[in-house]
Amino acid sequence: MAPWRANGEPVVQQILDGEAVHSALQAAPSAVGARIRFVPQTDLPDGTAYEQFIFDTGRVPTRDNLHDFFNGLVWLQFPLTKRRLNQLQAQAIAADGVRAVRGPLRDALTVLDENGAVLDAPAPLWQALAARDWRRLFVDLRPLWREARLVLFGHALLEKLVFPRKPITAHVYQAQAAIDLVASLDAWLAQELQPERLVAKPFVPLPVLGIPGWWPGNENFSFYDDSLVFRSAPRKSNHTMGSAAL
Repeated sequence: MAPWRANGEPVVQQILDGEAVHSALQAAPSAVGARIRFVPQTDLPDGTAYEQFIFDTGRVPTRDNLHDFFNGLVWLQFPLTKRRLNQLQAQAIAADGVRAVRGPLRDALTVLDENGAVLDAPAPLWQALAARDWRRLFVDLRPLWREARLVLFGHALLEKLVFPRKPITAHVYQAQAAIDLVASLDAWLAQELQPERLVAKPFVPLPVLGIPGWWPGNENFSFYDDSLVFRSAPRKSNHTMGSAAL
C-alpha cells in the first residue's frame, strides 16, 4: 500500500473526521486541478450507465465504501489510464449498448480496472509465471524478485488486500520498460491499452501473497504446495488443439 499513502492517508483522515468519501477524495492533494471530479452516487441518473456518465460529465459517482475509496485513489494515481479505460468502455457501450454479456473487450477492461497489476520483472520470472511453474517462480528464482516490481492497479484488488487471504490473485500485465515513476507508468499504460491487444487476454494470474516479502508465511516453501491456489496451467484438450491446427 506504500505507493498510495500520499493521497490515501489524508483522505482516510477526512473520512474518519466525518467527510463523505467523494468529498474527501475531492480534497486529496492530487485532486487539485484534476479533470475528474468525485460526486455522490445519487448524482448518477436512473437508467444511465456508470461508465457513460463518467465519460459524458467527467464526474465519478462514489459510494461511501472501501471499494469506491480505492477506485477514487486509482483515478488520482493513474488519471491517464483510468480515462483511457473509461473512453474504451464508453465506445463499447455506444457501439453495442449495455448488455448482460459485456463481450471480450469490455470483459478485459473490467478485469484490468478491478483486478489488474503491472509487473516489471526479469525474463526468467516472466517465463516461469507464464508457465505457472510456481516452484521455479517463487523458490528457485527467489533472489531475482529483488529486481522485480509489481504495481497494483485494480481497485477491487486493493480492497481485498486490506484483509489479506492466500487465494487473492492479480491479473498481471507485462511492463515493457522499467517502472521508475508512477506518472511514467500511467502515460505508458494509457498508450498501451488498445482494443486489439486487450481482446487477446494479455493477463497472467499471479497469487500476490506468494511474492517474496509480501507475506511472512511464504518464507516456508510449503506455502506454495497449496494446489487450490497455485494451480497448474490448464491443458489444451485434443479437440481444441485439433481445431487450432485447422
